[in-house]
Amino acid sequence: MSDNFPLRPLFPEGASDIAENQSAPFLYDWALPGYTQPTALSFPANTDRFPGHDDPSNTGNQHGNAKVPIPRTSYPSTWTTNSGRVSRACENCREQKAKCSGHRPACQRCQDAGMPCSYGDRKREKLLKQLDDLTTQVSTYENLLREIYPKLDSPLAQRVDQTLGGQLLKTSSTSGPPEAGSSGYYLATIDHTEEDFNRDEKIQAMGFVGEHSEMSWLYRLKRDLDQESATPASDNPDRPSISSLNYFQDDREISILINVDPMQRPPQDIADKLVDNYFQAVHPAFPVIGKEIFLSQYRSFYSSANVRPGKRWLGVLNLIFAIAAKYSLLAESQPLVNPDDDLVFFARAWRLSIRNVALLDHPNLQQVQVEGLAAFYLLSTGQVNRSWRIIGIAIRSAVAMGLNLRSDTDSIAHLSKETRYRVWWALFTLDTVLCVMTGRPPSTDDVFCTTPLPIPYREEDFWDEEVVQLITDQGIRNYLMGSLLSPRDASGFVNTSNDRISSAPHELDKVTPNISLYFLYAVDLAFLMRQAIEMLCATILGEMELAINSFNTHADNWLARLPTEFTFTKLDTSLPFVRQRASLAFRFYTTKLVISQPCLRRLANQPTTSSLGSTCDKMAAMCVQVASQMLDLLPDEADASWLYGVSPWWCILHYVMQSTTVLLIELFTRSQPETPDAVLLGKKVQKAVRWLREMSTKDESSQRAWLVCKDIISRHGLRFALEIDC
Repeated sequence: MSDNFPLRPLFPEGASDIAENQSAPFLYDWALPGYTQPTALSFPANTDRFPGHDDPSNTGNQHGNAKVPIPRTSYPSTWTTNSGRVSRACENCREQKAKCSGHRPACQRCQDAGMPCSYGDRKREKLLKQLDDLTTQVSTYENLLREIYPKLDSPLAQRVDQTLGGQLLKTSSTSGPPEAGSSGYYLATIDHTEEDFNRDEKIQAMGFVGEHSEMSWLYRLKRDLDQESATPASDNPDRPSISSLNYFQDDREISILINVDPMQRPPQDIADKLVDNYFQAVHPAFPVIGKEIFLSQYRSFYSSANVRPGKRWLGVLNLIFAIAAKYSLLAESQPLVNPDDDLVFFARAWRLSIRNVALLDHPNLQQVQVEGLAAFYLLSTGQVNRSWRIIGIAIRSAVAMGLNLRSDTDSIAHLSKETRYRVWWALFTLDTVLCVMTGRPPSTDDVFCTTPLPIPYREEDFWDEEVVQLITDQGIRNYLMGSLLSPRDASGFVNTSNDRISSAPHELDKVTPNISLYFLYAVDLAFLMRQAIEMLCATILGEMELAINSFNTHADNWLARLPTEFTFTKLDTSLPFVRQRASLAFRFYTTKLVISQPCLRRLANQPTTSSLGSTCDKMAAMCVQVASQMLDLLPDEADASWLYGVSPWWCILHYVMQSTTVLLIELFTRSQPETPDAVLLGKKVQKAVRWLREMSTKDESSQRAWLVCKDIISRHGLRFALEIDC
């Protein structure tokens, strides 16, 4: 390219013949305004014409293919250079094909013209920039696919997984851990399974077990230890099913006695004690029936031979007898009933109100209560899978009756509304427990629930004027809940406006601790547990740590607002509300374990010297600490009757196995033998196993759990000097 401004773009289209007239006006029609107009065109010093253009004497022989000089325009010498070409011209000069001085930040030509000057990227730099932009764009699309992946149906989820190279489906509960550095690592997922749950009756009896169940944690630990061990548990090359360590009783058939009279009832003295046991040891945590109304009906039933209640009411009564009989067999040194009497009561209830009713008849309030009580009884006998199915039926029946919604009709008495609200929350809390035990999703979504939270007053006080005002005024009710509980957006605990707060009765400023206040705090904690499960099941590692930290803060806030009468460290039977304190303690610790366990599992898959960041490390350490605190609730000397008498006996095995499994994971995957931490962990594990052995004297599920732990420790605990009593 010559150093001249090109003439061709300055001429009108078709003006290809350049006249010798130097004053032709179109020669000065500059495309860019602002330049100083040249006074004349400069030609080479030795000629007045364009050589070879119109000189007839030029035949081409003298000069051959000599180049034709192009006239230069005259510019001030202040911006010309003597070095010839520059390494890079600015954008303006490149566009106009003009000589560029190459000065930075603006070349001389652009400065003289008063134009902005910029130097574009070279071809290589442009390609690199485009590559960076495309890489960022692809990363954005991948993150979006990962975000929506848990919400997709199976075909779309598989397509997304294939698009991302199979990174997402590597982390199910039955597959091996993914690579440590995988950016798409999901800490929890229920998107697929690698087991055939229809293969045989044992697997059918257990069914799918999800990530937030302690059985899944224990299965993964046992599988990894057996793979590393020189003496595996089995010579079968196939990976054993998770049902191989199921310590519950679902694989055992329930004997529904045929030769029982459904109308028969126990003597009144026995019945009175069973009913009293039920309302002492079960009803505060599971108020699925109205206490005052039921007791009135019960007294009439036993005092008058003319009373003929319906089959569903008799079903409720027999289920109460069955649950109370099971409790008596576990907690009392001299039980009120004979072994298997609970099966007799359950068989009567089955024939009266379950066998041909649950699936065929339309639900009513008593049927919902029957189904809820049946689920509770099955849980207390170790039939966890069956209990989970029945609680699902009960919740569907309750939803069909609108119990999940606030009732604004005037046709229902306010006391009846409050009873129905408690029925819903009883089902809600039991479903949450079973959700954690099985690792399955809840039976209903909180977003469809507008049922007011249960008021923190005893059922005996529902007729008091102040309590009636609380029941009937939703604004005052909201104010009271906001003053007692930690507000959370998702749970709807929002304080009312200032004008509503000022109208709240002074008597409601402080609620005297009672069993109804305990139940309110249990429901609040169940909300947190369900939200944590839903979030942690569909979150990738980076977001997971933020979610875990947030839920842990919510749990600590819940504990900070707990009344002094319900606080817990040791289960002192001399203090009031011992059952309620024990229940809240185990509920609180299990919530913290479910929240923090993903971090412990993540660290368990890493080398012992590795670290995944302060949040994950801190939460994993907290998980082990909480498991120790849960075991610290129990005395060093095991006493099964004492434990069943003060604890949530219907699911206490679940809590003990949760803490035991966490300690085993920490001991076998994160601890070095003979270190102080390993010695302390070993002592706590041995304490847990002692308690399991003691519980096994009264409960077959506990005996199975003890044998599972004993097997793991006997084959892998030698290096930690663990001793298991035979």
